[in-house]
Amino acid sequence: MAEYLIYFNQRWVGDHTPAWFAERGPLVRAVIEEIKSAGQFVFAGGLEEDGPVFAADPTGDAVLVTDGPYVESKEYLGGLTIVDVPDEETARMWGARIAEGCGWPQEVRRIKS
Repeated sequence: MAEYLIYFNQRWVGDHTPAWFAERGPLVRAVIEEIKSAGQFVFAGGLEEDGPVFAADPTGDAVLVTDGPYVESKEYLGGLTIVDVPDEETARMWGARIAEGCGWPQEVRRIKS
């Protein structure tokens, strides 16, 4: 088995109405339940857009922890799912299913072990 990260950049989401998002939620939650039923679920979650962000920089004399992202960027991680699957084909399938449920692109990467 190998773990894969399925994730999206918040910029990939696009502009949608609250009603559109309300329709997508049950679809993607159903996919997550399928992953759990298959015994391949590790973790899933979305990140708060307006929540606190902290950066830790160890490149000085001491680790500097500051408010805000380390690098100012318009792109940032919006959410992620980790699956533990027998092969790449299954990881691709779950990535496609999550993308379909969410309604925006997902990227799938194998996690080094």
